[in-house]
Amino acid sequence: MTRPCPNRGTPPPARRTLLAALPALFCAPWALAQTAAAPTTGGFPNKPLRIVVPYPPGGATDVLARVLAEKMAPRLGQPVVVDNKPGASAILGTDAVAKAAPDGHTVVLTLSQSLLTNMFLYEKLPYDPRRDLVMVTQIAVAPVLLVVHPGVPANTGPELLAYAKANKGKLSYGSWGVGAYPHLAGAHMSLTQQADMAHIAYKGEAPMMQDLIGGQIQMAYASVLQARPHIEAGRIKVIGTTGDRRMSALPQVPTLAEQGLTDPAYRIAGWLAMAAPAGTPAPIVQRWAEEVRLASEQPDVAARIAAMGFERKASTPQQFAAAYAAEVPVWESLVRQSGARLE
Repeated sequence: MTRPCPNRGTPPPARRTLLAALPALFCAPWALAQTAAAPTTGGFPNKPLRIVVPYPPGGATDVLARVLAEKMAPRLGQPVVVDNKPGASAILGTDAVAKAAPDGHTVVLTLSQSLLTNMFLYEKLPYDPRRDLVMVTQIAVAPVLLVVHPGVPANTGPELLAYAKANKGKLSYGSWGVGAYPHLAGAHMSLTQQADMAHIAYKGEAPMMQDLIGGQIQMAYASVLQARPHIEAGRIKVIGTTGDRRMSALPQVPTLAEQGLTDPAYRIAGWLAMAAPAGTPAPIVQRWAEEVRLASEQPDVAARIAAMGFERKASTPQQFAAAYAAEVPVWESLVRQSGARLE
């Protein structure tokens, strides 16, 4: 405790000001210490920011990145540039971010493919997402629809499983690539029902959908954007949706889990997320997550995300890390049982 000074008369004005300030200086060292210990982004950002999208321009991931970049730039006080680096199943662009300086000025906005499933699909991956990247935020979840040709006499998940089991070796299913969720989920259904279904991999979702409409394949998992017009026209039938919640874009369609298909393979869904180079300071990671959340909550952005068939998430880094850790063994199991392996 500070002892009061003996009264030696009235000090001059300047001295009175100084003496008046002394108690605050003696009493508030804890406040100064707390301020020094508070999280800080250290002047971040101090130059233009770059969001790497490891897919070509025009796709859903690219569109979402550009919408968010436009909304985030004013708050961040720096230009936010979207840099498309497609190639090798999103490996090239993701690897570029994994090797970037961990100062928070370069991040990747990508799908679960490059942050999760690729590490089980590829013999050699130039990066390890668990070691070389830090998960920032899960921006949106991307459930898909299980759809069938109208000639398939099934209208629910259980009916489709029974039909596949009763027609061993007679059915085929499509996907937009080896190792993509439609391939893995179809392989899981075939294996669990001992259906011996044939997998047909297409170079994109549009040609897959055309063959489903034409009857060359009997079932597929498809996005809302691709499937909804054909569902409404009666060219295909929808059985259900993956994930734990009904899609806001098609609220009348039940989830497969609601119908009794409770395996993790039917409950998980792909997602769009942001990651940064490992070693990026935690306050900067938190700042990115918060800016994404604020941008995605704006009504026009939220409407855009819903129109794409995605469910807005905008999780914290901690929530994303927990969800990521929970999904790793599920995706690993799906890849292993599918037999998919790429060089």
